[in-house]
Amino acid sequence: MSGVTLNNVIKRYGETQVIHGVDLQIEDGEFCVFVGPSGCGKSTLLRMVSGLEETTGGQIHIGDRDVTTEDPARRGVAMVFQTYALYPHMTVQENMGFGLKMNGYPKAEIDAKVAEATRILKLEEYLKRKPAALSGGQRQRVSIGRAIVRGPEVFLFDEPLSNLDAELRVEMRVEIARLHKEIGATMIYVTHDQVEAMTLADKIVVLRKGVIEQVGAPMDLYNDPDNKFVAGFIGSPAMNFLKGTVAKGGKVDVPGLQTSIKLPVTLPSEGTAVEVGLRPEHLVVDRNGSTHRVELSESLGGVSYNYLVSDSGEKIIVEERGVDRSAEGDVVGLKIDPESARLFNADTEMRIR
Repeated sequence: MSGVTLNNVIKRYGETQVIHGVDLQIEDGEFCVFVGPSGCGKSTLLRMVSGLEETTGGQIHIGDRDVTTEDPARRGVAMVFQTYALYPHMTVQENMGFGLKMNGYPKAEIDAKVAEATRILKLEEYLKRKPAALSGGQRQRVSIGRAIVRGPEVFLFDEPLSNLDAELRVEMRVEIARLHKEIGATMIYVTHDQVEAMTLADKIVVLRKGVIEQVGAPMDLYNDPDNKFVAGFIGSPAMNFLKGTVAKGGKVDVPGLQTSIKLPVTLPSEGTAVEVGLRPEHLVVDRNGSTHRVELSESLGGVSYNYLVSDSGEKIIVEERGVDRSAEGDVVGLKIDPESARLFNADTEMRIR
C-alpha cells in the first residue's frame, strides 16, 4: 500500500481554473474523505488522482512514484463509482474476475482473488447470481469486490452510496468502514454528505471552489473550525450563526440572544461586526424565559430539534433531549456556555481565536 501526495495541483478547462494549487498529504493506510458542496472540485480532484482527468499543473505521487502523467492502468489505483457499472449478462463471480481475466491472469489466481474478496464482503451466497437479482447494496458490494481483486495501492470512491436508499446507505457505510479496517489500504472517498465524512474518515479535506478550506480529523474540524464555511458545513444540524458586535469590557453584544457574552478569545476593536457560532447541542432551553418562539419541533425519538425565532427575527436550531421538551408555539429563553461558542469575523468569515 502507498500514500498519496499532491503538490500544487492545478486543473483548468480552457480559461476556467477549477482546482487552485492544492497541496495535500494522505498517509499510507489512511481513510481520507473529500467533502464539500456540489461544484467544489472534489470529484475532479479524485479523477486527477486516478488519471481519468489530466493534471494541468503540479505533481501527484503515489508512494514514491510520480504518476502525474502516468496511464490510469499503471497507477495502482482502483475506482468505485456512483453507478455500479456491472455487466448484466455476467454472474457476480464473473463480474469480479473479469478485469483480471482480460489482463491474462491464470484462472487459479483469479479464483483465489475473487474468493478472498467474496469472503471480505460476505458475498458467498450471491456468486452465481446476475446483477438483476441483487439489491442496490449488494451490487455496490460487487463493484467494491471488483476493485479489491485488483489489489490496488489506493482505493478511490466517487460518491458510491448516492444511489442507495437511507437504510442501505447506513449499511454500506458500516461495510466500507469494516473493509478499511480489514485490508488497511489507503482510501480516498468523495461525498457531499458530511455525515458520511464524519463517520468514515481518518482525515477530512473540506473543499470550496477548488480550494482546500481545512484538513483534519473529523472531531478536530467539528470542534476547531478555521472559518465559518467549515463550521457550518461540518455538523448536522448545522451550526447557528448569530450577528454580534464587539462591546466594552471584552464582551460581545448578541441581539439574537438578547444578551452580551464574554468569550475566551482575543477580541478585535470595539464596534467590530462579528458572528457567534453555536451548535444546537450547546444551547439549553430555559422554559422560564421569553425571548424565543418555537416555530417548528422535529422529534426523532431520543432527540428533538426545535427551530426557534428570536424577537429580533434571527432563527436558531436547538437540540433537546429528555422527557419534558418544548412544543411548537412555546415561548422560551436560551442559556449558553460561552466556552462552547465560536467567534468569526463578519467580513472575512475567519475564526477569531
